[in-house]
Amino acid sequence: MSNLIFNRKEFESLLGAKVTKETEEKISLFGTPLERITEDEIEIEIFPNRPDMLSMQGFLRGFKAFLGKETGLKKYKVQKPEEGYTVKISPSVKLVRPFTACAIVKNLKFNDEKIKEIIDLQEKLHSTIGRNRKKLAIGIYPLEKISLPITYEARDPKQIKFTPLEMDREMDGLQILSSHPTGKDYAHLLEGKETFPIFVDAKSRVLSMPPIINSHETGKITLDTTEVFIECSGFNLDVLQKTLNIIVTTLADMGGKIFQMTLDYGNKKIVTPDLSPEKMKLSLEKVNNLLGLDLKEKDLEKLLPKMGYDFKNKTVTIPPWRTDILHEVDLIEDVAIAYGYDKITPQLPNVSTVGEESFETKLKTEISELLVGLGLMEISTYHLIKKEEAELSNLQETIETENSKTEYKYLRPNLLIPGLRILSENKDNEYPQEIFETGVVFSLDKKGKSETGVEEKENLCVITCPGNFTKIKQILNYLAKNLGTEYSLEELDHPQLIEGRTASIKINGKKVGYLGEVHPETLRSWGIKMPIAVMEISIKNLTSQN
Repeated sequence: MSNLIFNRKEFESLLGAKVTKETEEKISLFGTPLERITEDEIEIEIFPNRPDMLSMQGFLRGFKAFLGKETGLKKYKVQKPEEGYTVKISPSVKLVRPFTACAIVKNLKFNDEKIKEIIDLQEKLHSTIGRNRKKLAIGIYPLEKISLPITYEARDPKQIKFTPLEMDREMDGLQILSSHPTGKDYAHLLEGKETFPIFVDAKSRVLSMPPIINSHETGKITLDTTEVFIECSGFNLDVLQKTLNIIVTTLADMGGKIFQMTLDYGNKKIVTPDLSPEKMKLSLEKVNNLLGLDLKEKDLEKLLPKMGYDFKNKTVTIPPWRTDILHEVDLIEDVAIAYGYDKITPQLPNVSTVGEESFETKLKTEISELLVGLGLMEISTYHLIKKEEAELSNLQETIETENSKTEYKYLRPNLLIPGLRILSENKDNEYPQEIFETGVVFSLDKKGKSETGVEEKENLCVITCPGNFTKIKQILNYLAKNLGTEYSLEELDHPQLIEGRTASIKINGKKVGYLGEVHPETLRSWGIKMPIAVMEISIKNLTSQN
């Protein structure tokens, strides 16, 4: 979430009305909580799903429609590319940051406040949609200092030389990452890359090295700037185009005139920005079912324009700067906002239900009680593992999380890895060490059944140290007998376990887990001095009834 602080006088001037108590209530009902209001400032919270409102212009565009002042889809005039308004994209950027979307905006009149607003918008887009510049980076440049056309290419970092923003000396790409404050902050985004991306003008002057820093010579807007060149670079062209749409419409609301540019990808040409709206069908029946209302088609014709849409023939026309509209449900949420959450009466569903523990929860509780009864200690570990732990386990595929704030970066594929971590950290403590854990493990969803592309399941892992195959099999026998389960074993090769001392566990003919003795090489790599036996099994399949 981002908080925006507006100058109250300017806000009221652009709104065309004084901010009253009623206005304050409307701001919160619009889905943007009012955090603070004084004689000089208004502070509003913007949720991450509405990056188009991360500026005063963007917020007022939506809020005016909500108030009924300027309803429906707002249209912006876009000028066709003029001669030279071209960006040539070199194939060399494919491996580092393959796409860009660009535009030119003219007739601007900047003052200190507007420059600050644009910089704030840029940084908020970086941290939200851009995932701290990992997903996309934005550059805004004074056009009067640039010679068109532009080239977007990748070079050896030692061959990239320019004076970065707020510096007084020329640096190469590697020096920027190691010495410039911003370069050090974002150096990880180019870590391990043999080439770095750059924008270069027709006179071979470097404009910027995305996603790191602009040039001090050609990348700094001043009070004298009236025309700007804008580029968004990253990995998803659709995201880049919508982000560009947010920026150019904000500048247009400041009085700017939007010009398109031709992006030459060699095998195809694209013109950006494209402010053509999208269309999506909306079912009145689904609206009423989800909201518990009895709206008519004519009601939607009034409500949707209050959220900046056009609506006709059961079809919604969506603004090209709305990055959050992915599904019909997103439109229904806006219908609810326009209708007014304060007008919706909460009702208990006309059904009678009795809550109870799920089968898996009961099973996990029973397993825990059985194993604690054997003298084992239950542990609970992080869902994430470290990079070096993934490397120690020779994982063939990993699922890395974005923007991890710690050294734990990968979703755990099994419970053996965190179990080995616990034993490694306690190798100088008293033995025996016999532990177990029930928890979620993660794998790539190759069947495409989940929205995230990640499949989750609950496993049980039991580790005995010192231990051997016989001992871990005795524990499996004990669990199976008490759970009323029959199983069979089949010889198995496992990269972390000893060949010939490892088996897969089968229930109802289905492989549901494994057990065996950990290989000495694995023990050595983890710094563990005692023999270990392990069993890991899917909880869902642990009983014969599944």
